[in-house]
Amino acid sequence: MAEGFALWANPSSPHAEGRKARSLLEDARERMKVALGWEGEVIFTSGASEAAEVAFNGSQSTEFGFVSEVEQAAINLAAFENRKLPVLPNGSVDLFALRKAVDNRSLFPNALDIGVLDVAVQQVNSETGNRQNLKEVKAAIPVVDDRLIVDCAQSVGKYAIPQEADLAIISAHKFGGPIGVGALLVKDYAMLNPSGGQERGYRRGTENLPGVLGMAAALEACGDPYVAPQVLEPLDTLAEECRRLGGTWLSDRLSDPTPYIRAIAMPKMSATAQVMRFDMAGIAVSQGSACSSGTMKTSRVLEAMQVEPEIAANTIRVSVGWNTTRAEVERFCEVWIDMASRK
Repeated sequence: MAEGFALWANPSSPHAEGRKARSLLEDARERMKVALGWEGEVIFTSGASEAAEVAFNGSQSTEFGFVSEVEQAAINLAAFENRKLPVLPNGSVDLFALRKAVDNRSLFPNALDIGVLDVAVQQVNSETGNRQNLKEVKAAIPVVDDRLIVDCAQSVGKYAIPQEADLAIISAHKFGGPIGVGALLVKDYAMLNPSGGQERGYRRGTENLPGVLGMAAALEACGDPYVAPQVLEPLDTLAEECRRLGGTWLSDRLSDPTPYIRAIAMPKMSATAQVMRFDMAGIAVSQGSACSSGTMKTSRVLEAMQVEPEIAANTIRVSVGWNTTRAEVERFCEVWIDMASRK
């Protein structure tokens, strides 16, 4: 990022400084493709929300599509009020409902003019950590031209970009990069309508060169595994204690739980109270997704999964990042057990 600030100029400018900035930008684009194993195109954005906006508003089939009920708030769910795909109690997309929805194109007012449909499904859920089987999702979309938009914000740096994705959304700060920068991965520019003057005409606004360089560097620095197993080990012990104390370890219910996000319900204490008490102990956890603008409402994701209301109301979201230490995880576990044991 320091290099980007030192050499910054508008990458769209034709003068020497602009050309130098453009060279750095394009080099970062190629480095990201290599790091991601992505053979398509990369459109730099200000983050996941803008990437989603470009994906949907620039789509050739803007009015025709479906999204799963458990997508993050960056996806404009209100625009799909009658076109949300249900999920099963284990968090996976209901493939029967998806096949039925895709086949029933008469749902749309201009059904004869549809051509293509967009289906949006996240790779890893931001509240539960459940991973979708995108091979099965793609197989349930039989029309070749229909597109799968995958929100990879929670999975990039941890898991490979799914090759089933036609468009993929990523956000740098989720894998240790700077805030305020992300990207939309597109298999082919022809899938989008140009809508701006930058990024080959598919995005408005001057590119954030320092942020892009920081994002590329962070992506290249992601290790395998993303977090060392020993850092996560205390959570296995906590899972046993949670069950013993009458709590609910929601990973037990998921179709494919990932280790970096855990949803945990404490017996007889609301999630709101837990968040405040953990904060007083110097521990940052959340109730639901971090994209919900600080709200303390019961999770719509858990509601969609048909989690019992009394359990959903007591569930907090716990996530670990690239710099989380084992000592921090141990501290969280100690405080959780102490709080649960007092009830």
